[in-house]
Amino acid sequence: MGLPTVADLDRVRWITFNRPETANALRVEDLDHVADAVRDLGGEIRAIVFTGAGERTFSAGMHLDAFRDLTPITARRLIARVADFLRAVRRSPVPTVAMLNGTCLGAALELALACDIRIAHPAVRLGLPEVKLGIPSVADAALLPAFVGLSRAREMILTGDLYDLEAFGPGFANRVAEPERLRAATLAMLEKLTGHTPQVIAAQKSLFETWLNNGITTSVSSSVDVFGDLFDDPATAEAVERYQHRTPRSARGGTP
Repeated sequence: MGLPTVADLDRVRWITFNRPETANALRVEDLDHVADAVRDLGGEIRAIVFTGAGERTFSAGMHLDAFRDLTPITARRLIARVADFLRAVRRSPVPTVAMLNGTCLGAALELALACDIRIAHPAVRLGLPEVKLGIPSVADAALLPAFVGLSRAREMILTGDLYDLEAFGPGFANRVAEPERLRAATLAMLEKLTGHTPQVIAAQKSLFETWLNNGITTSVSSSVDVFGDLFDDPATAEAVERYQHRTPRSARGGTP
């Protein structure tokens, strides 16, 4: 058991946190390993799935050893690597899925927030316990209010407590399935995510990041440019034709 395993199956890259003896806790060297696996996809990969080894834990986040004996300089270096790892996931040109098979804490919860899709079993427990270590929740913890609201996000972060899936509301998990059905639910979602052109998915993913970081004026302006640029690629016209041929005439008026 050690570095997260990376396996490509049916055009999907499966990244599994692989230290079940320590609740799949992440070590510093894991961050660059996963970021590289997310960035270096090649031309065939259409989606990425993150999960944890074993049946109890997705990941406990960063291993406690990572926080020992830090100085202000080394602390900044550490959290910059965490932020870079999460940024790579958030900016991936393919859909990213967190298959939450167990407890999900700290940086692992930030990873789940950064992913496009979350599929979980109903007994999953989640939390941001950093405050209990005397350190703040940072990086993609900033995404939490969009899922649970500002008041609940502040409670979760300031208490550092564990919460059940229900506390995160209906907008957090895209699908909920019993543990024995979790992989099947993930595969069903992947079938929906991987049937489109890579060009449109990459364009849409880039717009998600634009919308997240900018106001409405810049977001709309960027969207217009991205939309227009896609028609420079023959795959877009081909996709329009395919859709037209498989869609009943009465339903075609609903497309842009």
